Amino acid sequence: MSLTPMVKNLLILNIGMFLIMVFTNVDLIGILGLKYLNAPGMKTEAYRYFTHMFVHADWGHLFSNMFGLFMFGPLLERVWGPMRFLAFYMICGLGAAMLYSGVLYFEMHHLEVLKNNFISNPSPELFIKFIRESVGDQFLGSFQFLDGYEKNPGNPTFINYAKDQIIDIYNYTINRPMVGASGAIFGVLMAFGLLFPNTEMFLLFLPVPIKAKYIVGFYGLFEIYAGIQRNPGDNVAHFAHIGGMLFAFLIVKYWERERNRFY
Repeated sequence: MSLTPMVKNLLILNIGMFLIMVFTNVDLIGILGLKYLNAPGMKTEAYRYFTHMFVHADWGHLFSNMFGLFMFGPLLERVWGPMRFLAFYMICGLGAAMLYSGVLYFEMHHLEVLKNNFISNPSPELFIKFIRESVGDQFLGSFQFLDGYEKNPGNPTFINYAKDQIIDIYNYTINRPMVGASGAIFGVLMAFGLLFPNTEMFLLFLPVPIKAKYIVGFYGLFEIYAGIQRNPGDNVAHFAHIGGMLFAFLIVKYWERERNRFY
């Protein structure tokens, strides 16, 4: 499959940004990643809604997204042309960021309430509740002071240490950036399924052909399930994937309606 111009440019840009980060040790994730809306400085850094999609966390993250772009992008660009494909790609990425930010806002508000509840009325039970809902049960064992705190809930040393831990986790969480082209790529996948629904494809773990519309449907349902389930410690931005697919659906249907008006 030959690369189309815009897909090629996007591949070069994404891979180039990752190589800059690897070989220069410049923290592009911290500089360009999308953060919680109320994180320090975020309200004056709206560019992050666009720049986050050109930065990736590791080689696996980069490969999975660029492979999806390589596989599904060229055919869409041939149908739409380079500029319309780029507009579609960027809008899906922006839509993914917007939905992700909206969901994250409510999640972080809940976490802030838990933090404030503990600070105003500290107890081992509230500490455990905060840890479970922020980073997950699997991290409870790392707090070696917890046994002593449960036996001595009024001990100021344990209380102050627990407060410091909660504040550190909260600050880390609100400043943790989201990066990657996944939202835009899931939009590309959705568009491919809508325009070429009966194209048969092979998955690595299933040696039988499956139509594109079923693969897209499976991915969509899985992301909705995983996003609602939202296990603590799950670092995948499922609602960004859903946002990319949702905006792709709306764009494709809008363009189809506009085309039908003139034919």
